[in-house]
Amino acid sequence: MTNKANITQTDKVYKLKNGQSPLSFTLPSRNTKRYPLMWFDEEKNINKPLRYARNQKSPFEDEQDGNAILEPIVFEDGQLVVPRTNPVLQQFLHFHPLLGIAFELVDHEADAKKESDALELEVDALIEARSLTVEQLETMSRVMFGKDPSLVTTAVLRRDVIVFAKKDPISFMDMLKDPELKYKSDIHKFFDANLLTFRNGNKEVWFNTPTNKKKMMSVPYGQDPYDAAGSYLRSDEGLDSLKMLETIL
Repeated sequence: MTNKANITQTDKVYKLKNGQSPLSFTLPSRNTKRYPLMWFDEEKNINKPLRYARNQKSPFEDEQDGNAILEPIVFEDGQLVVPRTNPVLQQFLHFHPLLGIAFELVDHEADAKKESDALELEVDALIEARSLTVEQLETMSRVMFGKDPSLVTTAVLRRDVIVFAKKDPISFMDMLKDPELKYKSDIHKFFDANLLTFRNGNKEVWFNTPTNKKKMMSVPYGQDPYDAAGSYLRSDEGLDSLKMLETIL
């Protein structure tokens, strides 16, 4: 690996991450015990100390002469503009260990594509949510919200699902593609119909049919109680109970 960063000869803008924009922020610009700035050279198998000096041709201290003029690197209002006439600073920032952690290079094209992809996904989710049948709405409502859809109108169901799709399109689309969605909905139906009940703070599942009031299972620690019930009913031990519940429902 070469020590020289592949720097395009253009002006570059850097910004602090996480939306930070203090009046000024000084980035560590030389390797010290308090702020170690090292870059590992794969070819030479050594760590090379970084130091920014505008009058030098390299951002590495061991490649600089004894006349280095050190300058602070200051982000103003969360941004730092580095012109193409200062390639050594662009190289220094390229190798800086805080790149991607405390600050990042502004890439307008990448940002625009990321925003465009997010908007397209949101549109796709809204289209899917709007086209769901009543049965699909009820299924999504049971699994997403854990609510009995028979207690609200279809208009309310559709509104809630559309709002969820707009707010979290990734989760909505993943759930829509889940082949287990209908089965998960059926498990919720057993509880909505009071054929199964939770006890002891959702730690136990009990039968509540006309002929069976026994405990079905204990919910494993940390597991979703509905998922736990669904897994049990699909097991060899629970298949007969699943058929019985489906028959009653």
